[in-house]
Amino acid sequence: MTKTNSNHEILPVEHGVSIKAWVRGVPFDEGARRQLENLARLPIVHGWIAAMPDVHVGIGATVGSVVATRDAIVPAAVGVDIGCGMTAVRTTLTSAQLPDDLKPVRRAIERAVPHGRTNHGARGDRGAWHDVPAPVGEAWAALEKRYDVIVAKNPSATHSRPGLQLGTLGTGNHFIEVCRDQDERVWVVLHSGSRGVGNRIGTYFIEKARNAMRRDWANLPDKDLAWLAQGSPAFDDYVEAVGWAQEYAKTNRRMMMQAILAALASGELLPKFTTDAAVVDCHHNYVQRETHGGVELFVTRKGAVRAGKGELGIIPGSMGARSFIVRGRGNPESFESCSHGAGRKYSRGAAFRTFTLEDHARATAGVECRKDGDVLDETPGAYKDIDAVMEAQKDLVEIVHTLKQVVCVKG
Repeated sequence: MTKTNSNHEILPVEHGVSIKAWVRGVPFDEGARRQLENLARLPIVHGWIAAMPDVHVGIGATVGSVVATRDAIVPAAVGVDIGCGMTAVRTTLTSAQLPDDLKPVRRAIERAVPHGRTNHGARGDRGAWHDVPAPVGEAWAALEKRYDVIVAKNPSATHSRPGLQLGTLGTGNHFIEVCRDQDERVWVVLHSGSRGVGNRIGTYFIEKARNAMRRDWANLPDKDLAWLAQGSPAFDDYVEAVGWAQEYAKTNRRMMMQAILAALASGELLPKFTTDAAVVDCHHNYVQRETHGGVELFVTRKGAVRAGKGELGIIPGSMGARSFIVRGRGNPESFESCSHGAGRKYSRGAAFRTFTLEDHARATAGVECRKDGDVLDETPGAYKDIDAVMEAQKDLVEIVHTLKQVVCVKG
């Protein structure tokens, strides 16, 4: 029987720890629940599994899950977009200072930041740099030596173009937005991760964990949930590599934000402006050591943001919905976490089959963005209602700023 407590439901799992799920008033499909139950049955899990209101089926592990483990890490629970997250900067501009025609603003951003993908990511890919800007080259030089050490030990984790993808957006649900807040102040917000190099590292270590536990596959609820045990060389290599990929992702966002702000400040597109000193930046696909209840653990957030007491985070809606700058309440029941967005209601394939260009145009009315068929998988209707998601986690975060996009750039 399902028990309730605070703003979440407690779901018992046979032969496993319980699931604490912040899903009241939001869709929670059976596939996601089964994936969470598989996680809950792993013997390395500490306490319980926390499911955020944006929870939905993922590859290997559930998106919108928080998993605390003892002396081990599940690479698939971190995923392959290691360090994916968001950055937001508030400017001194007001919405009244934005031009009526925002297409030149979108075009300026698109010129400043490579986005999308062509040629299967190989030479000539429009989503990578052809001539690396000096700031990006300097940032890559600061990362390169550690990367060389990692791939010297794990050659199959090598990616051929990490320096050319630093400071680029990527594809899928990654985006850059210009938004206005409740006070009509203008923000720049972006969402991206560790690009191809993080994917390569994640894929490599997921396979390494599977191979390390090949004899135990019959006892695993899902072979993708194989783990690397602390004390093993592979564990140490993974901790080193995942930490590096998370730093690459954060640097990637910083490089993009610098390029965007420079592009918007150049020419006569906008009046002169400055930005606030404080920048909100948060991962939502990552693992790190944390102490909860006096126990040192490895906390993996796959599609979840750390929401420690007083910590700022970003929870986006969709291409046509509101987004939120939030302050964490430090709720120990969620391992001090909150959702990373609205969460998908339709898979990408189902979204393409369900929504039309007319649906997408209506849902993104008033937003300067792509209106073509290639972005139907990202149309607002493919996502859960962000207001319901925020209501479901009101004991995890408080809303500081409410943002509404006026420009959206997709990969």
